[in-house]
Amino acid sequence: MFKTLSLGAAIAVLAIAMPGAAQTPARTLDAFVAEANRIPMNPTAMVRPSARRIMNEATDAMGGVVQEARAAQAAGRPNGACPPDKVQVNARQVLAFLNAIPQPRRARMSVRDGFRAWLVDLHPCR
Repeated sequence: MFKTLSLGAAIAVLAIAMPGAAQTPARTLDAFVAEANRIPMNPTAMVRPSARRIMNEATDAMGGVVQEARAAQAAGRPNGACPPDKVQVNARQVLAFLNAIPQPRRARMSVRDGFRAWLVDLHPCR
């Protein structure tokens, strides 16, 4: 008395049964910086799929870091970053900051860790 499942339903069941199995491993900051350094800093760069991928990854990482920082502030937990209501990001400045992190350290950091370090540097709590 077996019922058949669609492929999508089977994947959903497996994802629920094995959390983390469906997630891709986080990319290192070093790999992110290496790819970002290959993208030219000009208006036509945004038509490149690699540039959009980097931008989306950076946006996700930055959004997560800002949410973490605000949640920690609201809970009264010590946190190194106190971002303002609107965080302005300059791609050249962020990339320069991330490139300044020594390569062996970048190889052990996630993209989110790199953006967290940048936010702490830019908006430290007083």
